[in-house]
Amino acid sequence: MSVKSRIPLILLACGSFNPITNMHMRLFELARDHLHRTGRYQVIEGIMSPVSDDYRKKGLVSARHRIAMAKLALETSDWIRVDPWETEQESWTETVKVLRHHYNESVRLLQSKKEFMKNKQPTERSTENFLSSQCSVVPELKLLCGADFLQTFQTPNLWKKEHIQEILEEFGLVCISRAGSDPAQYIYESELLTKFQHNIFLVKEWIQNEISSTQIRYALCRGLSVKYLIPDSVIAYIAYHNIYTEESERKNEGDLLQPLKLHNTAVSPLNDRSHSL
Repeated sequence: MSVKSRIPLILLACGSFNPITNMHMRLFELARDHLHRTGRYQVIEGIMSPVSDDYRKKGLVSARHRIAMAKLALETSDWIRVDPWETEQESWTETVKVLRHHYNESVRLLQSKKEFMKNKQPTERSTENFLSSQCSVVPELKLLCGADFLQTFQTPNLWKKEHIQEILEEFGLVCISRAGSDPAQYIYESELLTKFQHNIFLVKEWIQNEISSTQIRYALCRGLSVKYLIPDSVIAYIAYHNIYTEESERKNEGDLLQPLKLHNTAVSPLNDRSHSL
């Protein structure tokens, strides 16, 4: 299948990014390579959507800092961007609603491009053909995550079953392997995941990269070096604003995650892998 006839696709990663690490950016590269190798897709954009402060995760620093760090880190990418929409909402936004928003935005953008084509008279036929090819198909949108994300679907009260089904059926997942997780087993053990496994892309990371935002924060609190684990620009930003401290790690301590609160559960707080990234 030629590049022109491939299905355009957008990758969306939702998570804390607290802070963004080289691993987060690496996931996008791995996913794009895998999808291109299928011969069916052409990845046209990657979007990072940091979770809102209302998620109430332990140690979660202000969204303005997490967005600023992500923007600095992504200055080296020509196809991945950070989007603040999720953090700008009045309360925590369920992942499926974030997916809907970005899909609707892609539809709106396509309609705007078509309207532009209708009203514009290109001076060259080649220009018209190029623009037409870019405006003809609404991109697919898939949720990018670490493979252990599949396991969170089994956590009581963290997800609504209808939301899981909509994510799997209407959008799809691209899951990157992590040490200690067996995504194929998670799929096998879940009737719902098995039903929609055709829309779950499992990507093997042969060069293991287990950088954890939690461990990065612990190192920073202890005054240890994190060079080569996160971008230098992010290290400089953290130092300038003195973001990660013993005090910041106690933020939201004892709180339940917002989805658990909403579902009136008594489950204790989850660890740093409770959100997708």
